[in-house]
Amino acid sequence: MQSRIIVIGSRGSQLALWQANWVKSQIENRYDNVKVDIQIIRTSGDKIQDVPLAKVGGKGLFVKEIEEALMAKEIDIAVHSMKDVPMKLPRELQIAVITERENPLDALISREGNKLNDLPHGATIGTSSLRRSSQLLNHRPDLRIETLRGNLDTRMRKLDEGQFDAILLAAAGLNRLGWENRITERIPPEILLPAMGQGALGIETRKHDPGILQFICDMDHEETHSAVDAERAFVDTLDGGCQVPIGTYATVTDGKINVRGLVASLDGKTIYKSEKSGLAHDAVRLGRALGKDLLQMGAAIILSEIHG
Repeated sequence: MQSRIIVIGSRGSQLALWQANWVKSQIENRYDNVKVDIQIIRTSGDKIQDVPLAKVGGKGLFVKEIEEALMAKEIDIAVHSMKDVPMKLPRELQIAVITERENPLDALISREGNKLNDLPHGATIGTSSLRRSSQLLNHRPDLRIETLRGNLDTRMRKLDEGQFDAILLAAAGLNRLGWENRITERIPPEILLPAMGQGALGIETRKHDPGILQFICDMDHEETHSAVDAERAFVDTLDGGCQVPIGTYATVTDGKINVRGLVASLDGKTIYKSEKSGLAHDAVRLGRALGKDLLQMGAAIILSEIHG
């Protein structure tokens, strides 16, 4: 049988390459006649390191150039962290596969080993996420939030150098890179609701390229896909993204889904949150209904102020 070469497009960060290499290994282990190459693509989000992402504006900062390469047929598939994928995809593209989710929670890494409630008054916390900072301030308004950008290893180095008392990162990335021993505490969703799609990997393809699907379709995880569909529908209804203080987390058990969502003011003083449950095949409808509920509760005012 003639061998086939599949090219994965990926960002060049340590975590992104781990994810791309994991997908590469999954494909090559399943198909003896397939060789997978990885093409590193530098995105706008990678190029802008000295400005908080929320101030840069725009959506898809970490996927735009990769999607352009996919549409130009320079690559065959793209591997993304689902929390980076904007709601609106180019017409020619689709998220064909979402793999089984890693731990979706946010992790606190403390220089002195203090858990969140034990951090000293006025401790400095590093994060680039408005979602994290707003919920953190709601729980501990005394904390000082400072912007933290860069890849995981860069953020960890800044903590170790003493620039912060603690930092917040996605537990999934730390687990994947083998750094789970650095985690001081995994913050429960009752305190810090995760980002849409956090911990889940998506594989993006061209819609009219069915030949590639045969090599990746069995990597799709039905429960994770339904959960992320609900979360994305929730965020899409709010016209939000990863640079807005919106949290959402869905779980699927025995064909039933529960989806939670919140919208917070930047200072954390106001939070609107709710949840909905139903059948997993209604994931998108439930996510949209939850988003509409929060808008009616008052979230629309917060979002209009932030967008303004």
